[in-house]
Formats: sequence, structure tokens, C-alpha cells
Amino acid sequence: MFKKSKIPSSVKHIIKTLKSNGYKAYLVGGAVRDLLLKNKPNEWDITTDALPKDVSMLFDKVVPTGIKYGTVTVIIKRETFEVTTFRKDEKYVDGRHPSNVKFTQELKEDLSRRDFTINAMAYDPLDNELVDIFGGQKDLKHKIIKAVGDPVERFSEDGLRPVRACRFAASLDFKIENKTFAAISKTLKIVKKVAAERVCDEIKKLLKAKKPSIGIENMRNSGILELFIPELAKSVGVKQPEPYHKYDVYWHSLYSCDAVPKENLIVRLAALLHDIAKPECKDGEKFYNHDQVGSDVAIHILRRLKFSNEIIDSVANLVENHMFNYESSWKDSAVRRFIRRVGRENLPDLFVLRLADCSAMGRKIDNGYLKKLQKRIDKIIKDENALHVTDLKINGEDVMRKLKIKPGPNVGKVLNDILERVIEDPSLNDKKILLDMVCSHES
Repeated sequence: MFKKSKIPSSVKHIIKTLKSNGYKAYLVGGAVRDLLLKNKPNEWDITTDALPKDVSMLFDKVVPTGIKYGTVTVIIKRETFEVTTFRKDEKYVDGRHPSNVKFTQELKEDLSRRDFTINAMAYDPLDNELVDIFGGQKDLKHKIIKAVGDPVERFSEDGLRPVRACRFAASLDFKIENKTFAAISKTLKIVKKVAAERVCDEIKKLLKAKKPSIGIENMRNSGILELFIPELAKSVGVKQPEPYHKYDVYWHSLYSCDAVPKENLIVRLAALLHDIAKPECKDGEKFYNHDQVGSDVAIHILRRLKFSNEIIDSVANLVENHMFNYESSWKDSAVRRFIRRVGRENLPDLFVLRLADCSAMGRKIDNGYLKKLQKRIDKIIKDENALHVTDLKINGEDVMRKLKIKPGPNVGKVLNDILERVIEDPSLNDKKILLDMVCSHES
């Protein structure tokens, strides 16, 4: 059934310690699911009939991370393991958490409060005992996401569960069972209560799936997408001109996202949102300035979802610059300006986005020009051309001394004006020449 060697010795130690002191203890939830799927678990959660105070007495390092809900974190060799007492949840009042929990001695009662059958299994690695009351193994075999008990009741308790259902469908490439899926649209008012930060976490996990499009389409069909990214929902059916595009804006965006390597969150987000402004920028068969407008829309969406400023800035930059049209006739100065505008550090991601964009058009696109552009970029970087004011042979102090001015925006303006001339002609990046240019700038 399981390869016990895949279970960390620390997990076995925790379970053995609890059992040897007269308590029941099991590995539970996602770890059991992943082991049955022969995947590597991301976390190892343990459930027990021992009360938190009892668990705390048995181990050297224990942190009361969720003591209200019966959870403590046991630390062994700098690794953390959540240990939670068997419990029954009482009435949910905020769409996420029970107003109170009642500890129990029965594992079945604990498993019955969990979200999906595939997450409601428990395993004792010492006795090789699998507890599967709700048919989780069967649903794993048939690749089904199914709620434990009444799905409307489960989703009414916790509004994040419907979002998780869509995420699991993508991550595992499973189908959401019909009654479970139907319950999502009936409980959207609860989903709407979920904090943006939690939705953000689920979207990040969803975007690590091989095909995020599976989860996003489930979100759209269930009504979740309209709650959190209505701008993307509006792109459904927005046609794009032949012969370049086979798909509407929505499906092109999803397929672009799928085409980006799953470990690259920034580019997956950019691919999903790169054409987000096309519906509002559509004029006949053209989408004027959709890249510039789209950058602002992407910022608005990602801020609403509480993504970090670093992620927002990176995604916005990629969306803004994804429509670059390189031609061999570009002068070297044009390539230098392109590098400066995008940012040298963002170029690899921009190229990944362009490749994903092209692959999702449904038509064969020649991408040979990207290799030619990359070759020219590499040469410019190798030649150490000045691309930023910090690359100039003079600095702000030189400008202030030469012009006899105090620190302020004028110093930056002078340096940027000079940089533009150096980008056009790199041979000008000589201290004497630049100081002469500072003097001429004064006049």
C-alpha cells in the first residue's frame, strides 16, 4: 500500500511517541492522499486523540500555533509537524472558521469534518492501517474530487473549499463530481467572504499545476472567476483576427498560461493577464494599446488579490512590454533602448512570455527573430554599453559640482538626458566628454 521509507522518521517518531503513551495517532489529509498517488507530500499532518496540553508534554519543542482549534506544532530537527486533536466543528459564522470546536475521542468524527474524500483518510504507519471511511481510495482511482457528506453543507462551512476544489482539479488533473460542482454555485455568497490573501494562496498553488486552465475553467463555470477576476471572465467570446489567432481572448490567455513552465509564477501570471485589456480596447479587429492599458488592469487585479508588490511590478512590466515587434532593421541604439525599457533582468521572462503567447495562437509562428534579437542583446551586454545612469562615467556629484546646483530632480534629469545620447552613441561615455555635455546642458 505505502512505501514506509517515504515517510520521514520524525513523523514515525511522533506517532510512536503518542501511541506508546496510550493515545491514538495517524498521519492524515494531504500526506495520505499524496502517498497513495505516489507523489511527494508537501506537509505531514498528524491527528490524535491526545489533547494539545498532552502533546506539549511529550515533546521538547512545541509551539501552540492553533491552540484554539486543537493544533500545536512539534519541531524536530528544525522541521515542523502540525499535530491536531480529533475534533468536531460547531457552527461556522464567518465563512471560514467554526465558532467553536469540540474535542472528541473518535477518529471518524474528525474525518467527517474534512473537505473532500481524498483528503479524509488517515494512516497509521506503525500498524500499516489505512482508515478510509468515505471512499477516498475509490475516488482517487476514478480521479474524482468529491465532498465529504453534503457538499452544500461543506461549502457553506468554509468558502475556501470551492476554490480548493478547482485547484485540486488542476493540480491532480481530476474531475469535480457533479453534485460537488453544482454546490459551488449555490454557495458563492460564502466564497465571497474569503479573504483575498487566502484566495491568492490558492491561485499560486493552482498556477503550479501542469495545466492551470483546468482549474480556471472550473472557476469560470462555477461562478468563482467572476468573483475574483471578473476581467478575465469578460474575455470569453472576444474573437481575435485570423489568420494569427485560432482562439478567443479567454482561451488564448489560458493556453498561454499553460505553456509557461510551471515553476515560473511571474510569467504564468503575466501570460494569464497579458491580454486582459483586449475586451475594453477592441476596435473592430484591432486592440489598440491593450498592452499599456493591460499593465494597469493587471496591477489592479493583483493588488485586489493581495499579491506582493514585487510580483505586481514584475508582472505589470511583462504585460506592458509583451507586444515588442523586433525587426532586423533595428539599430543597435534601438536594441539598447529596448533593454533599458524592459530591464536586463526581465528579458529572459519576457522571451518566455513571447514564446508562450505565440504557442497559444493555434497557428504556426516563426520565432527565429527571438534568437537573432537575443544574439544582439548578448553582444551589447558583453560590450558593457551604458544602459542606466549608474553605467555613466559621471555621477550626480559631478553634475552638481559642474553646474553648482544642489541635490534635486534636476540632477537626475541631466543624467537621464545624457544617458539618452550615450545610448545613441556609446563612444560618448567618457568622463571628459560627459562633463562637457553637462556644461552644454546648462545652456
